[in-house]
Amino acid sequence: MVAAGVMVSLIPGIGSTLPLTKSPFFRRSSTISLRFISENTKRLEQQGHAIRCNFNHPGYQIQEEGQVDSHDYRVFLLDNTGKKISPWHDIPLHVGNGVFNFVAEISKDSNLRMELATDELYTPLKQDKIRGRIRCNMKWNYGLLPQTWEDPSSANPEVDGAFGDNDPVDVVEIGSTCAKVGEVLRVKPLATLALIDEGQLDWKIIAVSLDDPRCSLVDDVHDIEKYFPATLTAISEFFRDYKVYDGIPGNKFGLGNKPANKDYAVKVIRETNEAWTKLVTRSISAGQEFITWTLLNASSACS
Repeated sequence: MVAAGVMVSLIPGIGSTLPLTKSPFFRRSSTISLRFISENTKRLEQQGHAIRCNFNHPGYQIQEEGQVDSHDYRVFLLDNTGKKISPWHDIPLHVGNGVFNFVAEISKDSNLRMELATDELYTPLKQDKIRGRIRCNMKWNYGLLPQTWEDPSSANPEVDGAFGDNDPVDVVEIGSTCAKVGEVLRVKPLATLALIDEGQLDWKIIAVSLDDPRCSLVDDVHDIEKYFPATLTAISEFFRDYKVYDGIPGNKFGLGNKPANKDYAVKVIRETNEAWTKLVTRSISAGQEFITWTLLNASSACS
């Protein structure tokens, strides 16, 4: 936990330092210290947790903790010094030249549903339940854009006045390669869908990895059908119907029930990045505890 008045960097990647006092984002106060991976490994091994490390992006590694296909399974990202970092807050959004970083939560053709644990320290990826189940049937790489946030207190007048879903922006990466859970890819946005999921606005950015052999052939929404036939229709139908089997009516889409073009997708990314910046600098009124950070006690202060 973090003692009131203690300064700690929440987003080291952009060098921001915030006073951690009692606020809508923190339930209580105590002391926090970031731990090196060797200390975490020793503690977790003593508790009987399985730990596996894999190389990821050149600047990051992936660390798995817990048993795969269980509710305590977690995937953490580590920086090049071996420290845990947040895939939401510490990975930069912008790569440059209209390219963005994308963190994979669900691998293409996987039936394991993973999502960001926004209420846990380092916001790892966790295995999520859908109505008690931990399975899904995703045909594309799926994940998030770091340093974005769909503000649940802001109504979007362009999408039926729907409020944001309180999560980072989602990405459907349509390339041919199967990304690993936690892998960081550079992607180019092509289009976006304004999904209204149980009344909440849940943007789906449709993008392609720069490493995909067809990346240079596609640059906007009209190119998708030519080089990725039937993909837009399949994505729309998946997100429209994926909760129907639970007796929930099919989801709807805004913006005329059609995917918007690349320029609109970039606009969504820009606006949600601005909302994230306001969130982490607490210059936005939350109204209630939308996000609760779980902070661990530590024996020494941050160096």
